[in-house]
Amino acid sequence: MELAYTLSGFAVGAIVGMTGVGGGSLMTPLLVLLFGVSPATAVGTDLLYAAITKAGGVVVHTRRQHVRWDVVGKLAAGSIPGALLTIAILSTSRIDHAAFSKVATETLGIALILTALAILGKHRLQGWGKVAAGPWRERWIGPLTILVGLALGVLVTLSSVGAGALGVAALFFLYPRFPTTHIVGSDIAHAVPLTLVAGLGHAHLGTVDWTLLGSLLLGSLPGIWLGSLLCARMPERLLRSGLASLLVLIGAKLVL
Repeated sequence: MELAYTLSGFAVGAIVGMTGVGGGSLMTPLLVLLFGVSPATAVGTDLLYAAITKAGGVVVHTRRQHVRWDVVGKLAAGSIPGALLTIAILSTSRIDHAAFSKVATETLGIALILTALAILGKHRLQGWGKVAAGPWRERWIGPLTILVGLALGVLVTLSSVGAGALGVAALFFLYPRFPTTHIVGSDIAHAVPLTLVAGLGHAHLGTVDWTLLGSLLLGSLPGIWLGSLLCARMPERLLRSGLASLLVLIGAKLVL
């Protein structure tokens, strides 16, 4: 079984390397639907998996000066409290494991469908952001960024999905003049502390499988490296369309 987990980690890592998205949105439903892992455990384990795998990306983007730390700070000002509040509610409400798994499954399904829409509509959101530019942006851009961070914090903590594609989509709308590399770099830099805090919260709740985490990482790290090498040779539009269609099908299955 550990070998199957490692191979799955490799496959998902390769997709992430080729498309830039798909980590949590593929790994968590894969663990739930294919391996029968409890949704709560799948979410908790995947959060720490995401924090570790994306940490290397932060180093690369920081060296290339692709990270807008002011934006990262505003997102984190909303997402970290959102994650902590969600963990606190789950902890103090003494929700049983079955009920938590049901909540995680339904939230995961909704998050996957939203992620698919974000993947397909990224450029359209950027266009809407440019059209909506005006004096209001200077006044409200900070509070709106914090509010987006809060929503991501809650969603990611419950489903492990949203820090990637949804975060990028929101940043394209809020900051349409930013280069794509700065959007992606800032989103990855924000995802690491968010998933780390949420993942440690799940560890406190007892919903992290450490053996499973090690097996996934063993495959995903070389998978991401290989996917990054193949990225330039693969048609991005085809990959993203295929990934979005897959996420809609999985999300609908989980919700229904």
